[in-house]
Amino acid sequence: MIASKFLRRSFLALALALVSAGVFAQAQPAQKTFEPQVGQDGKDVIWVPTPLSLVEKMLDMAKVTPNDYVIDLGSGDGVTVIAAAKRGARALGIEYNPDMVELSKHNAEKAGVSARAKFVKADLFESDFSQATVITMYLLPNLNIKLRPKILDLKPGTRIVSHAFTMEEWTSDQTDSAENRTAYLWIVPAKVDGKWQLAQGELALVQSFQMFSGTLKSSGKALHIDNGRLRGDQLSFSTGGSEYTGRVDGNSITGTVKTSGKVSAWSAARGGKQATSPKS
Repeated sequence: MIASKFLRRSFLALALALVSAGVFAQAQPAQKTFEPQVGQDGKDVIWVPTPLSLVEKMLDMAKVTPNDYVIDLGSGDGVTVIAAAKRGARALGIEYNPDMVELSKHNAEKAGVSARAKFVKADLFESDFSQATVITMYLLPNLNIKLRPKILDLKPGTRIVSHAFTMEEWTSDQTDSAENRTAYLWIVPAKVDGKWQLAQGELALVQSFQMFSGTLKSSGKALHIDNGRLRGDQLSFSTGGSEYTGRVDGNSITGTVKTSGKVSAWSAARGGKQATSPKS
């Protein structure tokens, strides 16, 4: 009898405790999900989202494939990183706002691309993005210029795409638009400034970003370089009626030259002054 009363009291106490816990839980306000606001302050910029149509245009301009590693500088809510991951690329978002980072991770999980879309809370000016094959960004002009020297030191051929803002005198290799918004593409050029030794003479080049000029000294003559241009590590120019193309690999260039319809091989090795950054 005593044991029975004790058990009934125990069960009653447990039931009251469960009811009280339920009432308490219902009384607690649900945790509010972070929702970014257009124009909210960030470390260096305010947040303004990039329309998905322009995001896709930017990735098209950079020709993003599953072989690419895309890094978005100031990744916000993660839309660019997620779009790149949906194309099969590995992608990383660098974002200073921790709430944005967590929101991006949630969005990537919801989109089913968490394995390829990663996000870190970091200062982009203190971050290493040297392994990227594609850089995307929507930053202010002064920030683009501040980053420009670091970008120009990336591997030749790295594609840089910016929403809305330029790199000032470093002119873009391509410009396109979507929804009345503009995107700019640059391809990091190889460094060719300086003197190069050829079998037939000396090539002296003066570089300004992806453009260059100079002279080819051969047989006592100095021929002016015309239409000198770089697209990543691919070089082309004309001089003395001949058209040169080649690939820059550090301190060497190999390629072909076309003269009067005849194509032959040519090569050059850097001599004298070492290469410097193609302006910054």
